[in-house]
Amino acid sequence: MVLKSIGIIGCGAIGQALLKAADAGKLGVRVAGVASRTEKTARAFLATLRNPPPYLEQKEVIERSDLIVEAAGGAVVPELARQVFDAGKDLMVISVGALLDHPEVMARSREMGCRLFVPSGAIAGLDGIKSACVGKISHVTITTRKPPQGLEGAPYIVERGISLAGLSEEREVFSGSAREACRGFPANVNVSAAVSLAGIGADATRIRIVAVPGLQRNCHDIEVEGEFGRLAVHLENVPSENPRTGRLTALSIIRSVQDAADSVRIGT
Repeated sequence: MVLKSIGIIGCGAIGQALLKAADAGKLGVRVAGVASRTEKTARAFLATLRNPPPYLEQKEVIERSDLIVEAAGGAVVPELARQVFDAGKDLMVISVGALLDHPEVMARSREMGCRLFVPSGAIAGLDGIKSACVGKISHVTITTRKPPQGLEGAPYIVERGISLAGLSEEREVFSGSAREACRGFPANVNVSAAVSLAGIGADATRIRIVAVPGLQRNCHDIEVEGEFGRLAVHLENVPSENPRTGRLTALSIIRSVQDAADSVRIGT
């Protein structure tokens, strides 16, 4: 199917980046409509664009679009996926961590024959990880370093009463599986969800999260070792307007939409 239009659910940092790209003629497809839980804020942003798409109810966005892009947070993913796939449409999930707790979304995609896109987001090297994991893998580890303000408000931090205010030296705030990390830091470590889905799974993938005072970038180190050899990736992502989200994430989503509309595919 030729992709002619997308619908965007959510108008935060990612949704706005997509809309700006479309307004500048860089997306390659038409935005059929936008829906958001914060209608007033979304309408105010749309009014700043030269050629704004219409603000619509979610049901109408799905009806008018070939591909729905979720940019509204993990809580909306299960129900949104049900509605999108029941309508015979494709879905791009930005809140990748939701797929770890809701594997039925992937099962439903395959059952209905609808495409489910999971962009790389803030991470690089997923093509190598996917290829390596065809063979035997001994371990996949991730170390994520972020400025304290980028971790504030995460459920894991709040539930344990961890204070990051006035931190004077780096502090490890989490060590465990990718599944646990995505539950405790749903807005921070979609990178670990993407790596685990591409690789050896959410329970076998290990992650450390470190708060680093004064750090200006979101940093990720991924190491994969197996029969193929060793793969190591180091990234330093500049935060977007939302300190929890790196700019590379938005760029990855824009490129993923461009690729979905292109008949030529580069990379694994």
